[in-house]
Amino acid sequence: MLLNRKQSGKRWHLRPDGAPKVTGQLQYLTDMTLPDMIHGRVLRSEYPHARILSIDTSEAEALEGVYAVLTSKDVPGLNRFGIATPDQPVFCEDIVRYVGDAIAAVAADSPERAALTLDAIRVEYEELTPLNSTDAALAPGAPELHEHGPGNVLHRTEIKRGDAEQAFATCDHIVTETYYTPRQMHAYMETEGGLFVPDEEGRLNVYAATQHGYKDRMQLARIIGCSEEDIRVVSSPIGGSFGGKDELNVQPYGALLALRCGRPVKMHNSRKESVRAGLKRHPMKIEMQTGMSREGIIQAHRVRITADTGAYATLGAPVLNFCTEHCLGPYAIPNVDVEGVSVYTNNGLSGEFRGFGGNQAIFAMEGQMDRLAAIMNMDPWEFRRRNMREKNDPGPLNQRILVTDGLSQVWEALDRSELWQKHQSPPADPALPPWIKRGVGAAIAMHGAGLGYGIPDPAGGRLSLNNEGKIEVAFSYEEFGQGLIATLEIMLCDLFQCSTLDLSIIIGDTDRVPHSGSSTASRSTTMAWMALQRLQTPFRSRVLAVASEMSGVPADELLTGPGGIWRKGQLPAESSEVETDVQRTGKSEKKVALALEGVNQTSEEAGKLEKAERTKVADIVAGGTESDQTAESSYLGASQYLAKEGVSSGLLISYAELATQGEADEWIFDTKFDYPTTPDNVVGGHYLYTYAAVAAEVEVNTLTGETKLLDTRHVVAAGPVINPMGYIGQIEGGSVMALGFTLTEDAVMQDSRYVTTNLDTYLIPTIQDIHTNLEVEAIEDLPEGDSFGPRGIGEIGSVALAPAITAAIHQATGVWVNRLPVPREQLVRPLNVPLNVPLQEGVSPS
Repeated sequence: MLLNRKQSGKRWHLRPDGAPKVTGQLQYLTDMTLPDMIHGRVLRSEYPHARILSIDTSEAEALEGVYAVLTSKDVPGLNRFGIATPDQPVFCEDIVRYVGDAIAAVAADSPERAALTLDAIRVEYEELTPLNSTDAALAPGAPELHEHGPGNVLHRTEIKRGDAEQAFATCDHIVTETYYTPRQMHAYMETEGGLFVPDEEGRLNVYAATQHGYKDRMQLARIIGCSEEDIRVVSSPIGGSFGGKDELNVQPYGALLALRCGRPVKMHNSRKESVRAGLKRHPMKIEMQTGMSREGIIQAHRVRITADTGAYATLGAPVLNFCTEHCLGPYAIPNVDVEGVSVYTNNGLSGEFRGFGGNQAIFAMEGQMDRLAAIMNMDPWEFRRRNMREKNDPGPLNQRILVTDGLSQVWEALDRSELWQKHQSPPADPALPPWIKRGVGAAIAMHGAGLGYGIPDPAGGRLSLNNEGKIEVAFSYEEFGQGLIATLEIMLCDLFQCSTLDLSIIIGDTDRVPHSGSSTASRSTTMAWMALQRLQTPFRSRVLAVASEMSGVPADELLTGPGGIWRKGQLPAESSEVETDVQRTGKSEKKVALALEGVNQTSEEAGKLEKAERTKVADIVAGGTESDQTAESSYLGASQYLAKEGVSSGLLISYAELATQGEADEWIFDTKFDYPTTPDNVVGGHYLYTYAAVAAEVEVNTLTGETKLLDTRHVVAAGPVINPMGYIGQIEGGSVMALGFTLTEDAVMQDSRYVTTNLDTYLIPTIQDIHTNLEVEAIEDLPEGDSFGPRGIGEIGSVALAPAITAAIHQATGVWVNRLPVPREQLVRPLNVPLNVPLQEGVSPS
């Protein structure tokens, strides 16, 4: 199905947080203030690699308006953090390993005084030679950046299958190429920050963005030396993350300062500090050698991956695992020899990023496929079909995976697309000047979802009828712009035929939600859907049983609907369409106010919150569909609602009336389970995959080397489309991010220092740069009996566009691109223009 507003009909669901975002009314966590708060800042290393000889904080501590100056000796618990490998110091004790390393933190009565306090701290260093490349770090005799070695290797991977060496000896054609990918920045609009508030009971309330509130709570408890229950983490809404806020950033410093000072502390990185200290996509060198028979069947594949993980581990090991798994593509290759290494250097921090190593691997693998097809003088799409895995084949790591037709379906859909037909028969355009060249390319991918075998990947959720008469769900997932709240609304309305006015959605608050796992790895939609499938039956049974007792109508003659319980046959058939019309035309009186809930409603601090900060953000009534009225008066009963909309009511009992029956805990239903994994003992191996095929048309100016993306078509097999608007948004957003990865983005470093220090020199695509046209075709088919529902699509839109663009560049110019972002100088050609060819306006013949 081609996804757009017209095709989606009544399922085109407007985002409940859309209006506040575009009007600027939404209160992000970094917008929060308290009247008595103070301001925190972090002193970071001047050098990428140095020994700390001394730290003198006496002058800084003596300054007026300074409340605290902290160093490593002030950390009461573990002076380390890291999701997988806690090797990054909260404060460095004796060695600094990158220019973002923290040495001290200060709290003062204003941001300006906090900055002056940093200047007053005296640090004496012994500068050391930085390891500014993976080659330098792996060289014999290189200094070890970490004691846990060996050498500067964080992690190694391998896949060995068949006999690659012997197979290469019998191949008729072999392609050897080395691919390079950039150090990409997440470039989220909201930089890292938050508010840290100790309360009267000794608990710490943390209001800071993350993709895993419970994991932040665990790490902060280790640092502070307290129990996890002594910390509350409120983590939504978030102004973008893409993996960059999955790891701790400002949280340790805000937490320690707030507890030392006994006052709220606000932290908020500037863009320059975010660039300096924040995570980036792993730059990689991927060497590939691929051999095939004279019939064009791949026989052998050798890969060597080198990833620059920077100064600390973060999730460098899992990223390399994922890259290794995906460097074989969706192809059947009998003889495989893959080795990967993730290397410590002094080059900043590399970590989690949308695609998680898949982007780099797929760019390289698909590049090989295009080069091999060219040797065969074969259509590159047909060449892929000849070598694609069959649906019953094992996965890339020889592990069992869920059998679907997704791969063949996306191949076939793109093959018949109008855009791909342009590649096969490029239309001539005599109006174009001779230095403008056009081409069309395509790529295909399978992308694993979830964390993979052997890695804890918990899921779960809670469904209840709350005391306000709302159907309430609670998950530990986050809303960072992907449209999770709208998707949950649609799921609930589909399950219970209710109105969005009947819903309360709670996310991102460790005090109020169960542990549902992280908002990563394209897992949230699948896990929320599976949780609701488990919860709907006991919840509905309880609701209908109580309604039957209250009304005397047998439970099997009742059903849930807008506002409450209805007799079967009396629920308006068009109720969901009425609801959609209300949303579209703005008739609904509901309002999204994603601001922060009071720090602690019984605390003195709560009374000091400004009015805008009293509205709830962690619940969606707290996701944010809540009116300005009190809970008692704001509930719009079903009879009133339907009368307002001109629909006759057959309502028996409202949800508000039901909620008065029995004890509160009788209305609460929980579930716990794990994300589905392969049954085979293959660490990191995935079970559920999403499949995508992408075609791209580009225009290359061979005078300047500039490449413009004109047209893009994504075909995605990810199961049922729950939220068409959100689906398109995720594919389009991923596509724009991939466009930057391909053409413009690279956080350049020289001698382990950032040359690119701000967004004035780091070029993310703007509205002028993005594709003129983008189409998304969704293939919703799933195998009969599939119990996993919709697959996540948060990453699939970003992983295959780069090789499609570089293939299109090759058709346009004849240039094979092996380095991203595409070097413009490679595409510049001498201008040999006949005198009778008119030049474009503004172009000089000299």
